[in-house]
Amino acid sequence: MKPTFNFTRRQWLASAFGFLVSSIAAPLAAQIKIRRIQTQYIAALAPEGATSGTGAETWGLWKVDPGPIGVWLRFYQALQKAGNIAPAGWRFDIDDWWLDENGLIMKAPEFPILAGQYYVTNGEENISLLTIEKPDAEGKQSWSLTDDKTIGDVTHGPCRSARYTPEGESGSCSPKYANRSAFPLKPGEAPPLVSGCNRKSYAVLIVFGLPMAG
Repeated sequence: MKPTFNFTRRQWLASAFGFLVSSIAAPLAAQIKIRRIQTQYIAALAPEGATSGTGAETWGLWKVDPGPIGVWLRFYQALQKAGNIAPAGWRFDIDDWWLDENGLIMKAPEFPILAGQYYVTNGEENISLLTIEKPDAEGKQSWSLTDDKTIGDVTHGPCRSARYTPEGESGSCSPKYANRSAFPLKPGEAPPLVSGCNRKSYAVLIVFGLPMAG
């Protein structure tokens, strides 16, 4: 991973709380209580312009930044030789794998994301309280954002997160078919298609806090 990538993703963390306080209107800031947590990341599937919707049962959560513990595409053969166990200890799944914007194979997020409330941000000027409801009788989960924020508003723009699964039989979708020259992706550029694979692109939301009780 390039040093600039690590720095950029973490640069905002040092001033996150100060940024939060200064960017929320004083009357509102006096009313909300936020418990800061170690930064987490949500992988969300939703229309960019939506402020609420359903389908949160398809969303995942990275409790730690998957970038620094990822494996470069060029080291995929070494990952295979290691029994599909990454140096950081997570297991690679040939039938369900993820790429970031730099060409790193990432650990998959945890599915499904738990129902609850999460303070999310795009890492810049936008903040919202994301509510994910409990599953209904069919297992569907609704979600909503506060302050008229959309998924696009709270998506961390520099991040890309693509999930690859086989179009056909098991093992037919492999990182070895990914075009390494496509990385790093340019701003707004979609992750590449990979031969033999279905691709889903997820928005990445930064979670920096949870509501405090009382």
